Formats: sequence, structure tokens, C-alpha cells
Amino acid sequence: MIIDSFDDKSPAKINPVINENAPEVDAVIFTFSHVVGKYVAENYGCEKVGELIMGHGASPVYVFEHHGRKFGFYRTWVGAPACAGTVEEIREILKTDKIVYFGGAGCLDKQIARGKIMVPTEAYRDEGTSYHYAPPSDYIRIRNADVVASFMEENRIPYVLGKTWTTDGFYRETLNNFEKHKADGCISVEMEGSAVQAVCDFRGLDVYMFYTGGDLLDAPEWTMRREEGQIKDTQHDSGHFEIALALAEYITNH
Repeated sequence: MIIDSFDDKSPAKINPVINENAPEVDAVIFTFSHVVGKYVAENYGCEKVGELIMGHGASPVYVFEHHGRKFGFYRTWVGAPACAGTVEEIREILKTDKIVYFGGAGCLDKQIARGKIMVPTEAYRDEGTSYHYAPPSDYIRIRNADVVASFMEENRIPYVLGKTWTTDGFYRETLNNFEKHKADGCISVEMEGSAVQAVCDFRGLDVYMFYTGGDLLDAPEWTMRREEGQIKDTQHDSGHFEIALALAEYITNH
């Protein structure tokens, strides 16, 4: 059974490398969008300091200065194992204990508009990665949801709080599971949240996350809710990086 996979009694056979001499940054920001990645690299005077490497390619890791603070940035991969792996490996390249993570998520409530910021409070663990980092449970608490919500309030950014459903089966988001998770208070569905939180809890890192409301499951038929080529109000909208950067400043100043 997957719930029996958690083992806190024996050491790991392979461990991530933590480089204490790595460049220190106030926080690391990561997301998924190649469009946002290009925007950051072209607009923030980024210095490439390393790469995260997997079999299908490499993702550059950047450092840039902003308002007297130093931040790291990289583009991660979709799916809990790959995304969580970059959280494990980033501290070989950069020294930090704060991570800001944002991306797109499906919406489980038709009342939440496309592009609306969703701040998760708990994540349903419908994936396998988190069970290697945290004892079995249905949900994992998103520990800094209150901080992210306070930031949104102070900056007058419209947002909605709620649970999220983290799944590793994109094409198995079934009708029954949708109805179950919506009834349980989930407002979004994505593929990484519970795993990222579990890794950060296990490694003693603070993670701050939010999602951009995207496609809609709460309809007779699934719909993307965007026009072909649309950037605004999607996970590719550079405005959401600006929110993440302001959040990174907020957490380092508080």
C-alpha cells in the first residue's frame, strides 16, 4: 500500500548535496512557464549560476538583485516527482531557506474566474512523492497560507482561499473524484503542491505558494476558458511573476 511507504527509521541511499558555499539569496522563486522564464531572464539582469539537469534537458538557475535584495529563479518541471526533485537539488546551487512557488491550476468552482489567484490552505495527497517525506494522511497543511493571504490583503490583490487537490493522474481526474474533492472544499487541482510542501517540511524550508485559476472542471464538459494564444490571465502571464517577486520581498522583509 502506498500509505506504508513512509520510512523515518532508516537513512536514504541517495541524498541531495547541500553546498554551504553556494551563493546566498533571500529567497528562490520557481514556476513552470517557459514564457515567464524568458520574461525573467530578459528583464531582470539575471546571472546564470548553474543548471538543474534531468534526462530531457537542463533548466538554468539565475540570480538577480531587486530593491536591494538578492533572489534566485528557475523554471521547474511538471509533476510531483520532477518538481520536488528540483527543490531537493536547488541548494547545491543556491543557499536559501525560503521558496516562492507559483503556477497554473485547474479550477473546481465555476464562480472563480480564470486568472484569479488561488491560495491553497491544505493539499489532498493524490500522488506518491509526499508519502516518502511525510507520514500518511489525506491532506497536508500548507503552512504559510496565512502569510500569503496576508500579503494579498495588504497589496489589495484579489484572491480566494481553499484546499487544493494534488494529483499525478491528469487524465484520471474523474467525475466521482471531482465531486468528492469539491464537496470537501477543494477549489483547485494541480500536480505538485502536496509534494513540494512535504519536501519543504522534511528539509526545514519555508514555502509560499499560490496558483493562477485556469481550466474549469466545474462544468458539464471540461473547458480551457481561454482563447488560442492567450497569455493574460494564464500561468504564462508575467504579471503573476511580479506578484511572486513582491511576495518574495514581503517574506524577507517580515
